[in-house]
Amino acid sequence: MGALEKLFYSPVGHAVSTRAGLTDPPTLRRGRTWPDGTMVLAPLGASTLVADTLDLLGLETSDPIVDAPADSPPGYGSRIGALVIDATDLTTIVGLEDLRAVLRPAVRALEGSGRVVIVAREPSGNWESKSVTRALDGINRTIGKELRRGATSNLVYVSADATPNDLLSTLGFVLQGRSAFVDGQTWHVGGASSIVDALSDQPLKDRVIVVTGAARGIGASIARILARDGATIVGVDIPAAGESLAGVANEVGGTALQLDITADDAGAAIAEHVARRGERIYGVVHCAGITRDKMLVNTDAERWGSVLDVNLAAQIRMNEVLLDPAIPGSVEDGGRIVGIASTSGLAGNKGQTNYAASKAGVAGLVEAMAPDLADRRITANAVAPGFIETAMTARIPFIQREIFRRSNSLSQGGQPEDVAEAIGYLLDPASAGVNGQVIRVCGQNLVGA
Repeated sequence: MGALEKLFYSPVGHAVSTRAGLTDPPTLRRGRTWPDGTMVLAPLGASTLVADTLDLLGLETSDPIVDAPADSPPGYGSRIGALVIDATDLTTIVGLEDLRAVLRPAVRALEGSGRVVIVAREPSGNWESKSVTRALDGINRTIGKELRRGATSNLVYVSADATPNDLLSTLGFVLQGRSAFVDGQTWHVGGASSIVDALSDQPLKDRVIVVTGAARGIGASIARILARDGATIVGVDIPAAGESLAGVANEVGGTALQLDITADDAGAAIAEHVARRGERIYGVVHCAGITRDKMLVNTDAERWGSVLDVNLAAQIRMNEVLLDPAIPGSVEDGGRIVGIASTSGLAGNKGQTNYAASKAGVAGLVEAMAPDLADRRITANAVAPGFIETAMTARIPFIQREIFRRSNSLSQGGQPEDVAEAIGYLLDPASAGVNGQVIRVCGQNLVGA
C-alpha cells in the first residue's frame, strides 16, 4: 500500500473523504443467500409466469403497496427484501403507470442488497408494444443508478414459450447474493423445455468443467466456485504457472493440465486429458487472457497479434476440436461454453484497442456459436467483467484505481467471485434457455452500453 493510499484510509483521510462525499461503499450480500426481508410480487396483468416460478423456488411473497398521486410515497413500514414485477402482459404506454405505482413505494423500502427484478416479454406486436418493451430497459437502468445500500435492479426478457422451469435459474440468480455485482442489466431467456423444476445448491455435481487460466485471480476463483457447485475441475494454464495451478487443482479436488492454449494441439490435449479418465466435458470456461496495453499509435504487430491470439483466436481453435462429437473427451450434448468478454470490449477503453477488439470478438463469438450449437442443446454465453479487484488491478496507481472503483452504481470494485458466480449460473443445467447472451458483471459501470 503506497503512502497516498495509506493516507486516504487513515482516520484523518477517511474523515476528509467523507466530507468530500466519498462515503464508504455498501457491503454486498454474496453467495447462495436470499434477501432477509419480505419478497413482494407485483403482477401487472393476468400472467402467472413469475408467481409460478417463485413457487418453484419455494419463496413466499406478499402483495405490493401501490402508490397514489401524492407528494410522498406510501411506505412499507419495514425493509423489504425484493420487489419482483411480472410485466409480461405490459404492452401500452398507459400501462407503464402501473409499473411506476408499484416501484415508487418500494425504492426507499429496500433493505441493503435488496433486489428489483422486472420480467417482461420479448419485443413483439405493434409499434407501441415494442416501444414499451424497450422503455422497460431505460427504467431498469435508471432505477439501478438510483437505488442505495447495495440494492440492484435487473430486467429479464422472456420468450412467449418460456415456462417457469426455463425462468427458474435466472430468477434464482438475480434474487440471490450470487448476482451482487450485476446491476442495471438486461438479458433474455428463451423456451428450452427445461425439465429442471428446483434450484440446486450443487447443479454441477459430477460434471467435468474445463477452466483455462485457472492458476490465479479470476480463473482460480471460477474453479473454486464451480467446485463448490459440485463440478469436477480440469484446470488449465501455462507451464510457468504450474505450481499455482497445481495448488488450485489440489484445493478443489480437480486435475491440472499445463499447456499453452495458443498451441495448435491445445484442444486435442484437453480432450485427451479428459478422455484418459473415461469422461467427457460438460462445460468449457475460456478465462485465459492477456493484456498488452498501449495507445494504438504505439501498438506494433506483435503486441496486437499476441492479444488477439490468446484472447480470441485460441478459443476458436480449441472450440472447433472440443465441440467435435467424434473426438473422445470432447463436449457432450447439452453442454456449455462460457467466454470472458469485458466492458472494455463493449464500451471501448483508451489504450486497449487490441484488448477491446479481442473481448468484443468474444461477445460476437458466443452470439455466432449459439444458433449453430442449438441442435445439440449446447449453449454459448459470455460474461463481461468491469473493474474487478485482483492482483493485476492492485498495480494500477491509487487515484486511478479509486476512480475505477467509484465509477459504477455500487461505488466499489467487484470481486473475482462475482464473475465466477455469473459463470456458474450460465453453466447450470437449468439455464438452458439462456443462449448467445453477454452478461455484464460490472456493478452497472457508468460508461458504456
